[in-house]
Amino acid sequence: MSVGIDAHNLIVPDWPAPANVRAVATTRQNGVSKPPYDSFNLATHVGDQTEAVIKNRQQLKTQLQLKHEPCWLEQVHSHHVMEACEIENPVQADASFTRQLQQVCVVMTADCLPVLFCDRQGSVVAAAHAGWRGLADGILEATINSMQVQSDALLVWLGPAIGAQAYEIDSAVRDSFVTKSSDAESAFVATRKGHWLMDMYELARQRLQTMGVSHIFGGDFCTYTDSERFYSFRREDVTGRMASLIWLQG
Repeated sequence: MSVGIDAHNLIVPDWPAPANVRAVATTRQNGVSKPPYDSFNLATHVGDQTEAVIKNRQQLKTQLQLKHEPCWLEQVHSHHVMEACEIENPVQADASFTRQLQQVCVVMTADCLPVLFCDRQGSVVAAAHAGWRGLADGILEATINSMQVQSDALLVWLGPAIGAQAYEIDSAVRDSFVTKSSDAESAFVATRKGHWLMDMYELARQRLQTMGVSHIFGGDFCTYTDSERFYSFRREDVTGRMASLIWLQG
């Protein structure tokens, strides 16, 4: 990556993206927010001081040498996808895509799954926020359809999310997946009556593969157990948000 990267607070995806595709995921480190948002919180909706969030966002923009402000979304656990060029102020959506240079698609998470997309030609990129509701309702499928390229030409990176060993859910959540696909049963391990551990990474891979995507990378993080690097809503309730960003470099 040609921009200046501080290895302490940014994660660069390990995937064979084209040279003009830039992608990073932030951590909670090296910002100015005070506890419980310490310290690189990028969300304005979680109760943090607005001034601190603005400083953190400006630091990110400077660090990545971005020419424009990222296209922040008001995420609502939907399957609504926006074209980034249409986003002037945060809109209710859970994914965005773009073919324009220097336009940054971004999603924020703190246990939910951030998913970054690009095509092999480096002509289109996208970012999706996949909580369990969005994942079950088809946010990944909607994002792929919006990109309008062949699925087998896509590369996908699964960013920091809660790991299977830490994500216990109830039968209603499990049913939202297994009633749509019996293959989803392999992503759940029973714990106690009416409860299972859920592997969001596995569910995402299944959904992507069903759409014809075979080049899938990442998926080896756990926001819940890695408290030094990541925010976790399930672990801390009141906490900040990380960002996962992708854009086409001009």
